[in-house]
Amino acid sequence: MTRQGGRKEEEVRRMLDAPHPLVPGDLHLRAAHRGARLRRRRRALHRVGCALLLAAAIAFAVWAAAAEPWVVPPSTTTPEVEGW
Repeated sequence: MTRQGGRKEEEVRRMLDAPHPLVPGDLHLRAAHRGARLRRRRRALHRVGCALLLAAAIAFAVWAAAAEPWVVPPSTTTPEVEGW
């Protein structure tokens, strides 16, 4: 019975037997600083998005109060009936 994927298995074994690359000593500090920077950026973008959404809602409310789009406009196609 032959093994399937013998070539790939041998390649993986060679990779695992090779010496591992050295990891910089300050890697965890750099990762923490990068994570904090990304978190601050995400938080700032979230706040800006919420502020824009709030401004759009206020602008819509002001426009709706001024224009009153729910009121039916007066009819101009037929004259008013008087004297019935």
